[in-house]
Amino acid sequence: MTVLTALAQGRELLERAGIAVPRLTAEVLLAHAMRCERVYFYAHPEQELKEVEWLHYGRYLHERLQGKPTQYITKRQEFYGREFRVTPDVLIPRPETEHVVEAALEVARGAARVLDIGTGSGALAITLRLELGGETWGTDISPAAAAVAAGNAANLSAPVHLVVCDLAEAIAADSFDLIVSNPPYVPLAQKEGLQREVRDFEPHVALFGGETGFELYDRIVADAPRILRTGGWLIMELGFGCLNHVEQSIAGWRNVRIMPDLAGIPRVVAAQRQ
Repeated sequence: MTVLTALAQGRELLERAGIAVPRLTAEVLLAHAMRCERVYFYAHPEQELKEVEWLHYGRYLHERLQGKPTQYITKRQEFYGREFRVTPDVLIPRPETEHVVEAALEVARGAARVLDIGTGSGALAITLRLELGGETWGTDISPAAAAVAAGNAANLSAPVHLVVCDLAEAIAADSFDLIVSNPPYVPLAQKEGLQREVRDFEPHVALFGGETGFELYDRIVADAPRILRTGGWLIMELGFGCLNHVEQSIAGWRNVRIMPDLAGIPRVVAAQRQ
């Protein structure tokens, strides 16, 4: 079995199953099986696969056909130009969440202490620690998620303090200049409408924001003035349909900014404590 044949067969299987970007997915899975970069295939299309490589590739294809996200198979996802380890204990970082980083760099570049509420893989906390240089903390209700974040922080040489708690309940008052969060915001009623890759494989504690999807936003906004120093910023990712509710909840804050993603959809809200 050559690289060229393996990729063609993998692409065909994935395409017939309706898997998105079947060629790219086949390349990523074969590269993971062969422990190489995808560019290697273009220079060595006739290379024969070793038996162990073929066995791994077949297993990875089977897992993907069953709905398991590619990132959970390879245990890797890029975020803001850095590679993060991901497991089913954490939400897979999305490109849209990079807008939270960009908003922080725009409005709170001088933040000396940063808190990421619901850190998951640590993507936001670690990125902001490396980009801003300030003391950075991350919280998560899941000990398993905090362990993944700790591993990523070590791998990327980012000294981030991690606390296992519900949102920011363990965080002291008047202690931070910047709070960021990508909270769970999917309403429970929309569970069955999610893609199976999301619904069946990503952690529900990181997906669902209660019956309405607003519950976690409301709790974070209510507690943020306790934690933020005067003039501190709160920056949150917005789920689809959350803008109006969140805008109402931060009425009374100042310098409120709504930042769209590349598709023009409101993606991030930033507000400054009075």
